[in-house]
Amino acid sequence: MIKFAGAKKCIDVGVFTGYSSLAWALSVPEDGIVVACDISTEYTDIGKPFWKEAGVDYKIDLRIAPAVDTLQSGTYDFIFIDADKESYDTYYEQGLQLLRQGGVIAIDNCFWNGLCMKDSDTSASTEALRQLNAKIKKDSRVTAVMVNVADGTFICLKK
Repeated sequence: MIKFAGAKKCIDVGVFTGYSSLAWALSVPEDGIVVACDISTEYTDIGKPFWKEAGVDYKIDLRIAPAVDTLQSGTYDFIFIDADKESYDTYYEQGLQLLRQGGVIAIDNCFWNGLCMKDSDTSASTEALRQLNAKIKKDSRVTAVMVNVADGTFICLKK
């Protein structure tokens, strides 16, 4: 996705053990950057040695703070959202403000283990994802497709 988007500047919202940050850092050009956002070093510290071993640690700017604080300024080519589900809409809206025209937002877990398709599940995470899925489907600011792989990923191209 990074190469298709011609991305040089990326944001990874929700780093966990750093696998996606590593993938994005391997894909951006030598002078590319991945701003990796997470709220804790508990799991991000697991990924750091692998970033270094892969020779891309210098491309990853890890920011330990709420993503809503990190997503305040700059212009980006690619944004990956895989964090607290209840905040996905906020990350999506803030991300669209920072994304260049023609940039891509990828949103993970849109199926949420199939729970988004079950009306019986009314948990906060499921409701948030269900509402965002419906919103993106109608959003005239993007061209979007939901990829039916694993837990579902929305790919949104900013118009």
